[in-house]
Amino acid sequence: MLLTLDLGNTNITIGLYEGEKLAWHWRLATDNNRMPDEYGLQLLGLLTHAGHNPASLTGVALASVVPPLTGRVLQACREYLKTEPLVVDAGVKTGVRIRYEDPRAVGADRVCDAAAVLKLYGGPACVIDFGTATTFNAITREGDYLGGAITAGINLAAEALYTHAAKLPRIDLQRPPNVIGRNTIHAMQSGLLFGYVSMVEGMVERFRGELGAEMKVIVTGGLAESIAHETPVIQHIAPWLTLDGLRIIWELNRS
Repeated sequence: MLLTLDLGNTNITIGLYEGEKLAWHWRLATDNNRMPDEYGLQLLGLLTHAGHNPASLTGVALASVVPPLTGRVLQACREYLKTEPLVVDAGVKTGVRIRYEDPRAVGADRVCDAAAVLKLYGGPACVIDFGTATTFNAITREGDYLGGAITAGINLAAEALYTHAAKLPRIDLQRPPNVIGRNTIHAMQSGLLFGYVSMVEGMVERFRGELGAEMKVIVTGGLAESIAHETPVIQHIAPWLTLDGLRIIWELNRS
């Protein structure tokens, strides 16, 4: 069994694979104050919950965009799972050619997403990841990762409104009854949800102008389904795309 760990700024996403099948998956809140022992006990608890133990693991693959957290989770894996994780970083085979001006500046999660899309869907493709940041990623037919666009995530934008506008409340992101909100909460929900939908539609059109009319659109991340249900431009919803990419990259590096 393969354990995959995606360390993000808001969530840690964890998957347990039986071959190519994602048998178990979990989302935990990212906590930079947690110690290696705490993460180790958490991982052991999740394995036990799934009916397994460290001896069941054939490997661990890890991607991180939170440098202060990476070392702690690595230590937890070594001490509690008795496994040295494969970390997606420079020198690791990914199957993706990075054409960014500075390849090292591309987040490991974006590389994993690209690897999964090339294997599962093929290029050209636009991959949209709804995380702490919302990222748009361009992949060519030949398998090149060109780059993309980065903007604030929906929850980050909602929190910014609450923090910096004295009369605006903290809200849950839900679909309002109408686009034209008749109260402050519905107006905020409309602006956030439909505003991001419109941004997605506009960015997809612009990406298609550079990648070609046959470009596929794949979305991932915690809010992927909420956005996808509001627009026809999204073709594939893949909530665990980064974990699939970790599995694919781990298999490439087994030999």
